[in-house]
Amino acid sequence: MPKKQSSSKLSTLASKVLSGEKKPTITDAKKLAASVLSQDEKKGQR
Repeated sequence: MPKKQSSSKLSTLASKVLSGEKKPTITDAKKLAASVLSQDEKKGQR
């Protein structure tokens, strides 16, 4: 099964936030968190 991958748009957003170029809004933070959680193959703690 292929690995899940973030969209180019989300990767760019993450890069800008981490570099300090952009201050994330709550919506940005939710988008980034959702992307990370959707890629969690172990589905969190067990």
